[in-house]
Amino acid sequence: MVAGICAGAVVAALLASGGTGTGAPDGYSMRTDARFAPVGALVPSAAVTYDTKLVPAGAWIEVGQRTTAGGATTVRLKVDGMVPGHAYAAHVHQKPCGADPAAAGGHFQHKPSTAPADINADNEVWLDFTADEHGAGEASAQHDWNFREGEASSVVIHEMPGSKIRAACFTVPFGWAP
Repeated sequence: MVAGICAGAVVAALLASGGTGTGAPDGYSMRTDARFAPVGALVPSAAVTYDTKLVPAGAWIEVGQRTTAGGATTVRLKVDGMVPGHAYAAHVHQKPCGADPAAAGGHFQHKPSTAPADINADNEVWLDFTADEHGAGEASAQHDWNFREGEASSVVIHEMPGSKIRAACFTVPFGWAP
């Protein structure tokens, strides 16, 4: 029975990552999705909820990226199972998710800076959304720049626009075009 549970957990973890990415001469493309699970869940997920009242366990997230060979990048976000009518902030972060909400590091910035003026939608990937009456939402961001190798690893959902409180995190296999 224990072997069956372990095998089921491995299969669920593989399905939860759901990622497909391709690097090609014409750029990079990927799409991945998962269901949110609390920290320490029996079946771990690439999507972790830190606040189950704002991002319920079982809520769904999908992130896609398309980067052209010239470096133009589009990131798309879709969610379902969120709190209807709630406004969320979502940003690409530097590191993978962890048990500690701070594990994902800071926002990915095209031009790294600590200046408050550089914390904006032109220098970062902002995917803010408001969940509809059914708890679904989506957003996209387009930039004429590319991610740097290994410097974009997750999407963090914040409690609301302008908040630093992290409600959930999804580890994403972001890529870059050479």
